[in-house]
Amino acid sequence: MRRQGPENTKSIILICLFALAMGVMGCSGDSAKDLYETAQLEELQKNRAHALQLYEEILQKHPNSEYAKKAEERLTVIRENR
Repeated sequence: MRRQGPENTKSIILICLFALAMGVMGCSGDSAKDLYETAQLEELQKNRAHALQLYEEILQKHPNSEYAKKAEERLTVIRENR
């Protein structure tokens, strides 16, 4: 078996760090924008209960975001049209 040189070791470390960073970024899907877009999709699919849950989550986790106001508006519309 051939021994790896420092260049190969550095490459392996960089690849592992990149993969780890991508994994962490992929897990941060609960941004206000992501939640709002998912809630809109749920509305289109007539899954109002999940849409309501997601809009409420936006208000709870991101009350000062631009999506909080939009979420409040959608919650009002959905609740009025029950």
